[in-house]
Amino acid sequence: MTQKKTVLITGAGSGIGRALTMEAARLGHVPLITGRNRHKLEDTATLAGLPESAILPADVTLAEDRARLVVQVGGRLDILINNAGCLTVGRLTDLGDAQLQAMTDTNLMAPIALTRDLLPALRAGQGRVANIGSVFGDIAYPYFAAYSATKFGLRGFSDALRRELSGSGVGVTYIAPRAARTAAESEFGALIEPLDMTLDSAERVATEAWEAIRKGKRESFPRGKERFFVKVQRLFPQLVDRSVGAQARAEKTIAALDSLRRV
Repeated sequence: MTQKKTVLITGAGSGIGRALTMEAARLGHVPLITGRNRHKLEDTATLAGLPESAILPADVTLAEDRARLVVQVGGRLDILINNAGCLTVGRLTDLGDAQLQAMTDTNLMAPIALTRDLLPALRAGQGRVANIGSVFGDIAYPYFAAYSATKFGLRGFSDALRRELSGSGVGVTYIAPRAARTAAESEFGALIEPLDMTLDSAERVATEAWEAIRKGKRESFPRGKERFFVKVQRLFPQLVDRSVGAQARAEKTIAALDSLRRV
């Protein structure tokens, strides 16, 4: 029988965050859900059968909102799932400062800062930090340069924090799903076929993430070709340069990219 744990899930209003919440409830845990949109959080709470008290609206990129979350969570937390994410796709020269800042703040700065702020509660609960990264944090895809950079950073943060907290009773799991069929798909949908991307459902991502969390895994990657390419990337990155670089230059990829810019 699963031991009931209190879990804070960021970005829980939709997509993977909603699926993580529903799986947490199914496993018998006590989810606390946060995100910017209260109405979406309410929908998640209804689907997962959560009480009103589980809804904690916040923008985790803001210090004052994080401070409020710390108070609301209280003195003990068993699991923190840093899931909130932001994605803009395109040539680097097409991305503005605001888009770069939004991805950096949401995907990297916020999970680092929120983890720092909640470490006392996690220490009290002998808890676990689960960072939802991406295979793009290993296999850097063209036209996802800024997004990949933030996920590389999140993976580095996870490794460093795990070593820093060694012996403290607080564990760190880095979860790297491939692309998922969520609202974010509209941002990169035209590139799925040219870049030979495989998409999972949010529910599958959540199930595999919770398996990694329950088993206390160091890191988790999807089964299939992505796991193989992660190994190739780490050992022979020049091979991935040639393969993915050729995809990036292909006419159908350029056409798909241009179609995204016209939307």
